[in-house]
Amino acid sequence: MQYGIAFAPLVPALVLWVALGALVVLAALLALARSRGAALRVIALGLILLALANPSFTREERDPLPSVAAIVVDRSPSQNFGTRAREAEEARAALVERLKQIPNLEVRVAEAGHADGETDGTRLFAALGSMLSDVPSERIAGAFLITDGRVHDVPASASALGFAAPLHALVTGRGNERDRRVALVAAPRFGIVGQPQTVTYRLDDQGVRGERAQVTVRRDSEMLSQRAVASGETVKVDIPITHAGPNIVEIEASPLAGELTPVNNRLVVSIDGVRDKLRVLLVSGEPHSGERTWRNLLKSDASVDLVHFTILRPPEKQDGTPINELSLIAFPTRELFQQKINEFQLIIFDRYARQGVLPIIYFDNITRYVKNGGAVLVAAGPDYASTTSIWRTPLDAVLPAEPVGVTEAAFHARLTEIGKRHPVTRGLAGADSDPPHWSRFFRLVDTRNPSGAAVMEGLDGKPLLLLSRQDEGRVALLLSDHIWLWARGFEGGGPHLDLLRRISHWLMKQPDLEEEALRLSAQGHDLVVERQTMADSVAPVTLTAPGGASRELTLAQAEPGLWRANIKAEELGLWQAGDGKLKALVNIGPANPKEYSEVTSTTEVLAPLARATGGDARRIAADGTVTLPRIVPVQASSVYHGDGWLGLRMREASVVRGIGVLPIFAGLVGLLLLIGAMAATWLREGR
Repeated sequence: MQYGIAFAPLVPALVLWVALGALVVLAALLALARSRGAALRVIALGLILLALANPSFTREERDPLPSVAAIVVDRSPSQNFGTRAREAEEARAALVERLKQIPNLEVRVAEAGHADGETDGTRLFAALGSMLSDVPSERIAGAFLITDGRVHDVPASASALGFAAPLHALVTGRGNERDRRVALVAAPRFGIVGQPQTVTYRLDDQGVRGERAQVTVRRDSEMLSQRAVASGETVKVDIPITHAGPNIVEIEASPLAGELTPVNNRLVVSIDGVRDKLRVLLVSGEPHSGERTWRNLLKSDASVDLVHFTILRPPEKQDGTPINELSLIAFPTRELFQQKINEFQLIIFDRYARQGVLPIIYFDNITRYVKNGGAVLVAAGPDYASTTSIWRTPLDAVLPAEPVGVTEAAFHARLTEIGKRHPVTRGLAGADSDPPHWSRFFRLVDTRNPSGAAVMEGLDGKPLLLLSRQDEGRVALLLSDHIWLWARGFEGGGPHLDLLRRISHWLMKQPDLEEEALRLSAQGHDLVVERQTMADSVAPVTLTAPGGASRELTLAQAEPGLWRANIKAEELGLWQAGDGKLKALVNIGPANPKEYSEVTSTTEVLAPLARATGGDARRIAADGTVTLPRIVPVQASSVYHGDGWLGLRMREASVVRGIGVLPIFAGLVGLLLLIGAMAATWLREGR
């Protein structure tokens, strides 16, 4: 029960203050003049002024509210090292039991760390703030953190906690722990394919000095180097970027005797390989209706640097016009096909026939270019079956089919059974219907002895598109020059952009278009395993988790040529898959999680904040046995810890259950007071 006085003025507060000032001045003048009856006059006026202020006696009935003590238990992965998880659980149970014995104290318990795969680090203060979000700060008695001390969201100051009460850290683990880790100093996110990138790392040993380790560097599971590194040494290593897409770099140090865990002995860096401008040489023969189709496609691709030549004036068309009067330039055959041929990733012959422009020796150069890893695409028309065909050059050693004639008839292009599986043609829009929803072609070059993969066919099942591998290089042969009908929208057109772009990128060895490939990718919390193949079935895939555990997966066919399986990714780190022929890697979560960067337990991270609140940070199992200090309720203090005890700031918060109000000047009592004061003043003045 609490009593008090409340005011509900009958006039504005300004009027009351002015009247009070006037009363004080009048009382002073009367006192200076030593006027008789001055006291009675002042009292009477004061009672009138008090009546205008309308005072009331109040009585509040209050129920006390319990103080709140919070416990946050660290369940992050680093708590699984050694006996920390057991120590934390024993400490939680003992602490809850002790706190429940303190009268008028509410105990709240929360766990943090289960979602570290999303948040990357131990975030105990986020859990503490969430748990106390509905509790007024004047009810909070204190907080206890049961953790290994490696917390990654420590506030900058005690005021950021949102309450004025002690914070105590109960630290699991030992003070003499040792561990080794490989720390990333600097690494690029991207790299140009064919150019090396530098990764800088440091070997850190905690708990020991003067140790050395064997450090192995791998890229996509292929060992690049191995060397001895001293503890604390910073090392730079050059990583060749060999392909587009993620290049997974692993830097692994040999284990340290007696260390907590080897999980942070390995550093993972993903460098995305990006191709520089892809140089494409397009050589067109005599102008024809579809010539601009190839040019428009390649010019629209920002990653392609196109060099285009059209043979407008072959040698047999010499007409005596002086050279200085021609607007045409001479075809730089020696520069392109001898000096700079290896600078091109792709050479396209669009209806090109021998016209005396390219000497035979340059076709030898093109053949060697293909066998050494280059790519050639031939978009053929009647020229390919003529006596001046490029087949009748040394290039026939790499071309996948010999021409025997030309068929002039309408037909629909179709995917072959191989084409339905091949990544270049699989899933082309409109291919599922019969006939496909594509416009017809009206010309097909007949061939014999085709080699490679016939992914599209024309009239009577004759090959229309052949894809062939020649030693290290690749060749594509399109046996019709009517694909421009698709580009012009004749009879609805067709997917010319998609098809021609896929052909070009397959020739330039884009990883996504490989016929045989094993891929790993992360989709949310799922790990997706994909096997691209031209075979009718696939072998089981062995999946290895970051912790080393392996399991065998059976893939299901998702679509022709593509097999897939999905599993839950329950661990952070580098996952590996292999089927005996192919390997794939993917990193789940942060490349180098904060949770594993430093794993030795410590009191130093939380001690400054705890002491700023009057609390303390101390170990609870230095000898392996959990021993908690006494918990002492304290009314008010600046220090809430001592030798063998930790304190809580007990609050006196309460909630109002009822209020009683008695106006002083209301009714008969107030009237009598005012009449009595006026009567006393009148009597004194009448003497």
